Amino acid sequence: MQSGMFFGYLGLTNELIRRFKRELGEDSVVVATGGQAELMGNESKLIDKINPFLTLQGLRMVYEMNKL
Repeated sequence: MQSGMFFGYLGLTNELIRRFKRELGEDSVVVATGGQAELMGNESKLIDKINPFLTLQGLRMVYEMNKL
């Protein structure tokens, strides 16, 4: 069951990437981020980079720009 969920989500992710690239351009860079970034990024041929902490890094940048 877990395998089916994983591969189903991987298929969903790959299809979304294909559609976004069609709309934005094939040269768009795809970055996997979040808790399952490495797992998904290593299985998908459409993901270019893996950064599990990208969201947290962005939040820190916003904090640093706005702190008193």
